[in-house]
Amino acid sequence: MPVSNLRFFKRCAEWLPRSEIRTIPKNTRGIYTLLKKTGKDKYQVLYVGMSGGNKAHGIHYRLSSHTKSKRKNKTKWDYFSFFEVWDNIPFSEVKELEGLIRHIYRKDKTVNILNRQRRFKKFIDVRDNKLKNWKSK
Repeated sequence: MPVSNLRFFKRCAEWLPRSEIRTIPKNTRGIYTLLKKTGKDKYQVLYVGMSGGNKAHGIHYRLSSHTKSKRKNKTKWDYFSFFEVWDNIPFSEVKELEGLIRHIYRKDKTVNILNRQRRFKKFIDVRDNKLKNWKSK
C-alpha cells in the first residue's frame, strides 16, 4: 500500500488567478487563501478560510462567494491558493488547522484587516506558557 507524503493534505494548488475558480472540483475540502499579487512571485495573504463540512459547499463555492461578497475589499484579491485535505479528515480537524493558521496571524499588525481574527478558543484550553510544567511522559 502506498504511503502518502502528508498526513492532512492530499494536494494543493498555489498562486492561481481568480479566473481559475471555475476549474476547482465542486466537492474539494480544505484550507484556502485569498491573495493580492504585489510583485513578481510576491503575494500578500489577505484572508485564510476553510471548507470542511458539507461537500456541496466546497472550496469552489467559498471562493465564488468571496467574488460576490458585498464587502468593499472583495476586489482587492486577485489570486488564491488552496490545500485539499484527504477524504478521511473530519470537519473538526479542518477547522482546527484553519484555527491554527488564523491564531498565528491574529496579532500580526501587517495582516490585512479581512484576516484579523479573534483567538481560536480551543487553544486557550490547551495553552500553558509555563514551560517548566511541561514534562515528558
